[in-house]
Amino acid sequence: MTARRLGRTGLQVEPYAFGVAPLANLGREVTDDDAAAALDAAWTAGVRYFDTAPHYGLGLGERRLGAFLATKPREEFVLSTKVGRILVDNPRGVEPDDDGFDVRTSLLRRRDYTADGVRRSLEDSLERMGLDRVDIVFVHDPDDFYRDAMEGSFPALDELRREGVIASYGAGMNQSAMLADFVLNTDLDVVMCAGRYTLLEQGALDDLLPAASTRNVSVVAAAVFNSGLLARDRPVAGVTFDYAPASAPLLERVGALADVCESHGVTLPAAALQFTLGHPSVATVCTGARSADQVQRNASLFDVKIPAALWADLVSSGLIRADSPLPAVASGT
Repeated sequence: MTARRLGRTGLQVEPYAFGVAPLANLGREVTDDDAAAALDAAWTAGVRYFDTAPHYGLGLGERRLGAFLATKPREEFVLSTKVGRILVDNPRGVEPDDDGFDVRTSLLRRRDYTADGVRRSLEDSLERMGLDRVDIVFVHDPDDFYRDAMEGSFPALDELRREGVIASYGAGMNQSAMLADFVLNTDLDVVMCAGRYTLLEQGALDDLLPAASTRNVSVVAAAVFNSGLLARDRPVAGVTFDYAPASAPLLERVGALADVCESHGVTLPAAALQFTLGHPSVATVCTGARSADQVQRNASLFDVKIPAALWADLVSSGLIRADSPLPAVASGT
């Protein structure tokens, strides 16, 4: 794998980045042993950029990742976490989480995008991880908190970057339009865009990606499997899109994508991972896994040789946009 620039402050990342949300019991429980094995497999596969957040498992993701990274030389990895959700004591005591993670805890999330909230969230994250610094901080899901982020979060992160506390900052969202606004109207240098630039959906070509190119901002592409729909060779019954059951038209479209991939001897997941890297603003693809086997499977997909004809057929059939930068063209193959 070839390292790429991430942000404007000298960080370098490999094409495969690891997102910790699945290891924080997203949807179902993952044991401590399985989580540790998955992280070890990611390191062995060459992953050196890891992303987490307080939101993931109400701190479980940060604790598990921190325990693993504490065994590694700090200068050998890049770490990002997020701000916007502070974890506070639940006055009702220990309860199951009601936001998608299979955990029972005495903590609750409280939205806070103020400058003080940013600093408190980062301090709490460092304590949970047992580390002395992170490299990147993302403002997490500020969809309904635009003004708070603009007036509180981003100025605070800009100050932390000037102080040398962090190397880079940005925003992480499941939409591209507001990310484009932030790119154009703040001095962030990296964003995480989940699910909006994928083999299935290229809407970010209309807003975020042109803005990122203009402003020299790096993009971390997350959720490139669209929460499961592109994760298998063919979609199966009950598969999800954006964490909800996929519709019949979506299943039909993904089936057509799979047909083209199969005609060239390539699996749908391999095409999904590599397609996103064709855009010059995309620095890395961040995907999670629940086990060492899943990590190894994902790592192997980056090494699959994909012929230029496959991308050409997807364009000619209208399955991907004609203005999508194509990996085969970008690599000169």
